[in-house]
Amino acid sequence: MPDFDTLVGQFSDTLAAAGRTERTIENYLYALRGFGRFLQPRTISEAVCDDIVAYQRHLGSRQLSDSSVRVATYALRFFYREVLEHRDWNYARVPPPRRPHRLPEILDAAQVEAILAAAPNLKYRVAFMTVYGSGLRTEEFLHLEPSAIDAARNVIRVHMGKGRKDRLVALSPVLLEALRSCWRTYRPQRYVFEGRIPGQPLSASAVQRAFRCACVKAGVSKHATPRTLRHSFATHLVEAGTNLRYVQTLLGHTSLATTAVYTHLARNWWQDVKSPLDSLNTPKD
Repeated sequence: MPDFDTLVGQFSDTLAAAGRTERTIENYLYALRGFGRFLQPRTISEAVCDDIVAYQRHLGSRQLSDSSVRVATYALRFFYREVLEHRDWNYARVPPPRRPHRLPEILDAAQVEAILAAAPNLKYRVAFMTVYGSGLRTEEFLHLEPSAIDAARNVIRVHMGKGRKDRLVALSPVLLEALRSCWRTYRPQRYVFEGRIPGQPLSASAVQRAFRCACVKAGVSKHATPRTLRHSFATHLVEAGTNLRYVQTLLGHTSLATTAVYTHLARNWWQDVKSPLDSLNTPKD
């Protein structure tokens, strides 16, 4: 049986051949290495299906998020089925944790304005504007290149977004002017939003830190992240009466059911609902 490093290499090659993104490959390899440490002194080739279940419990005991446990589960099931070819295993015994159905936080227009005004500098302000103005995911705006901005058609081309799919998103005149100002100020070599190393994108952690600082400075106490701007973009479109199919396309959702969550967050319907409590003659103190 090949040694661990050889198996890791085979896993990486198999994932790449299956069309997985670089980030997915990185996360899956991280999960496999963690499982290898968990199994010691046994080798990863000696594991059985119950070991994956035990590893799930182990990750849960470390207070890791459901998302982390889910990624590890998908990674190990793929590894043992496709690399070690254990297709006789009953993988139904190692289901991933159920995804919690939590409604995301939403910022109102005033809070978005306050966060933009409190951004540490022009680069971060325009980055936040890009997410809120076009609904891009973090990885999508971090790897945005100037050539993807089509000013003539007022669109941004998202190259190889989630699911390795290209799509077009809206480019507002306000955002276009902000992007031009950012480019003139920083003169990036490859990406619109670059870090300290020319030609390399800003890191997600740097954007998250800058966003937290802006929230504090703006007095926004909600548990908000840069992704909250994407959720707010979608919700505000729904509130403005935008067709849900259009919102689905802009966000790059495969299923309309994923987009439909924003109908629950939009205020243009529930604010018109009158509670039956308001019809009662309740006693006054």
